[in-house]
Amino acid sequence: MSPPASPQSTFLDSVNRMLEDAFGLMDLPAGLCDAIRVCRSVYAVRFPVKIKGKYRIFEGWRATHSEHKMPGKGGMRFAPDVNQDEIEALASLMTFKCAVVDVPFGGAKGGLKIDPREFETDELETITRRFAIELDRKDLISPSQNVPAPDLGTGEREMAWMANTYRVLHPDDIHADACITGKPPEIGGIRGRVEATGRGIEYALQSFFRYPEDVELAGLEGSLEGKRVVVQGLGNVGYHAAKFLSQEDGAKITAIIERDGAIINEKGLPVESVAEYVREHGGVSGFPDSTFVEDGASVLEHDCDILVPAALEGQITEANASKIQAKLICEAANGPITYAADHMLREAGHVIIPDLYANAGGVTVSYFEWIKNLSKIRFGRMERRMVETRAAAFVDLFEEMVEKPVPEKYARELHREADELNLVRSGLDDTMRRAYDQIHEVWRSREDVPDLRTAAYIVAIQKVAYYYTEYLL
Repeated sequence: MSPPASPQSTFLDSVNRMLEDAFGLMDLPAGLCDAIRVCRSVYAVRFPVKIKGKYRIFEGWRATHSEHKMPGKGGMRFAPDVNQDEIEALASLMTFKCAVVDVPFGGAKGGLKIDPREFETDELETITRRFAIELDRKDLISPSQNVPAPDLGTGEREMAWMANTYRVLHPDDIHADACITGKPPEIGGIRGRVEATGRGIEYALQSFFRYPEDVELAGLEGSLEGKRVVVQGLGNVGYHAAKFLSQEDGAKITAIIERDGAIINEKGLPVESVAEYVREHGGVSGFPDSTFVEDGASVLEHDCDILVPAALEGQITEANASKIQAKLICEAANGPITYAADHMLREAGHVIIPDLYANAGGVTVSYFEWIKNLSKIRFGRMERRMVETRAAAFVDLFEEMVEKPVPEKYARELHREADELNLVRSGLDDTMRRAYDQIHEVWRSREDVPDLRTAAYIVAIQKVAYYYTEYLL
């Protein structure tokens, strides 16, 4: 294994060191590791926009890590501290994220150095459209070449602006809708995309808890029911993960960490009420029936069963890794644990469900949206009525045979519609289960594979390497 990284190690350094750990356990042809690791291209751009009578220069990037499969796929991040190193690291993660869940994309990522909160809606729209024009000039927005999606600081609105800009520039492209994913459903998006990454976190944890031996190794037992969960970041990913885990799996969200601090209630926090409070007040301070901790980062060290870091990269480092009490950590954000901290946590007996698997729900549903846009038909349109008719016939037959009504919970499940949202959830659930099965097999069948992260990288690298050796010139 590679030695721990220094505290000055960058996000990209951490990702590459994690890759090296996996490479060291694989028998790959000479030079192939370098070919797989290296970022293929990075486009940096600076462009002026007139804001309130003054010109301002904005800086952005789009990195394409791998083109072993096309198009390149990855989110578009709007943040004041975004930089090229971060974008390259995220693009690299996206390559292996897509591979581990069998989504046929190469890895890409984009970023614009901007604080969206500083601008009016019309100003932000102008900036976003201008950035889209710059990317389009290099084919970095294209249904076949490079397909952005939402990320930190962006959402359906920004994706709609970018998609519309591409359509205006390419009125003859019949597949123009597929140039961007994460769009509103009304203009070519897919239902379930907004919640997809958070839903994927839930499915990842459910998959983990289907293996009693994995649960035991983490020092836990049983199911998600009653597990104490600390969530860092109540943005889109953290909110949906916390909501589903508490409402559908019976977990208790005992602490939520936000920008202004953290709140704790060992009996469980009402996630939707907290989210509404944050929208109204800009933070969690003052939320009723909870204990407020001004130093929110310290609550990462709070006693709990499961820690879900869903904010930014580099939140658990050498400085606080030894204080983490969570038995199981599920990386909802990209790169929340540094390379050195990852080694410390593993040696201390913590189990980590890694970001390149746990965080893959978003790109999986983006893949479904891309397919929908290319096929020009919504999921469920062909089979919905047939499934409903068949379910109704089965219920009628059963009730006629036993002369009793089908129990309500079973009847409700049988009558569940095969609509787009349910099909998306079914596809995502299946994807996360199958991916975890593959990772688990590598982890448990090889004594030299120390953890789920290394196993996940091995699974992903094997798939990428196959395309390099069998298909690429």
